[in-house]
Amino acid sequence: MVLRSPEADLLPFGPLVTHTGAMAGPVARTLEELGDLVLHPAGFRPPVLTAVRENLSVLRVAGRLIPHQRNPTEPDESRVPVLLVPGFFSGDFALAPMAEALRAEGHWTSRSGIAPNIGCTRDLADAVERRLESAAERTGRRVAVVGWSRGGTLGKIVTVRRPELVASLITLGTPNTDPLAVNATLALQLQVITRLAALGVPGLLGDDCLSGDCAHQVRGWLDADVPDGIPFTSVFSLDDGVIDWRACLDPQADHVEVSATHMSMGADAEVISLVTSLLADVAPTVVGPAVP
Repeated sequence: MVLRSPEADLLPFGPLVTHTGAMAGPVARTLEELGDLVLHPAGFRPPVLTAVRENLSVLRVAGRLIPHQRNPTEPDESRVPVLLVPGFFSGDFALAPMAEALRAEGHWTSRSGIAPNIGCTRDLADAVERRLESAAERTGRRVAVVGWSRGGTLGKIVTVRRPELVASLITLGTPNTDPLAVNATLALQLQVITRLAALGVPGLLGDDCLSGDCAHQVRGWLDADVPDGIPFTSVFSLDDGVIDWRACLDPQADHVEVSATHMSMGADAEVISLVTSLLADVAPTVVGPAVP
C-alpha cells in the first residue's frame, strides 16, 4: 500500500513513503523532508555510528541464515512467482529467509544461481535473464523480480531487456542512479577485485565493468524506462552504511523507506514483511509475447 502526497504527481520521483516498525503504516514524505534526492557528493562517507550499526546488524540476522529444516509448501496459483537476486559478495543463501517467507505465503520462488555476486555485470545479467526465462517457462506466468543491492541492478537490467517476462520489480538498497555510490570499504574491495581480474583470475568483474564498455552499456540499461504496467518499488534506508541512500531513488520508482541496515536488508523481518505485502498486490499474469 502506498499513500501519495497531494504533490506527488508533480515531483520528478515517484511517491515517497515510509514503512517502519515505529509507524502505524506507510506515511507520505515530501522531497523537502528527504533533502536533495538527485545530487549526492562523491565519496560516500557514512557517519561512524551508522557504520557501527551496519556491522552489528549482521550479527542480529546471522541466525536466520543458518540452514534448517524447512516446511514443505504448495504454490498458490493466485500468487505471482518470484525470482530473488542476491547482493554483491553474497549468494542465494543470503535471501533464503525471504524465500522461505514468500513460499509460506504461496509464492513459487526461484534462486538466481549466483554465488558469489562478484562477476562481470553483463555476464551476470545474462545468467539472471536465463533464470528469468526458466522461471517464466516453468510457471507459465510473468515473474516478480526482487533484487538486493547489486542484485537489484541486475534485476532492473533484465526487466528492461525482457519486460514481457516480468510482473513486478523490487530493489532493496540498490544504487539505481549511481552504481558506484558506495562507501570507502566497498570501493577498496572493488579495486582489489578488478586488479585480480587484470592478473587473470577468472569470474571477477574488471575495470571494463566500472568505466569501460560494460559500464557504459549497463548505464544505458539503468537509465532506460521500466515499461508501463510493471510496478517498480525501490526500498531504501537512511541508516544504510554501504550505499548512499540517495542513489537508491530512481525517478520511475515508488520509494519506500525502511529502518534496516544495508547488510541486514535481505534477511530483515521488516523488509521481508514489506516485500510480502507488495507482492500480495501483484496479480499473476500469463507470459506475454516477446518484445522485438
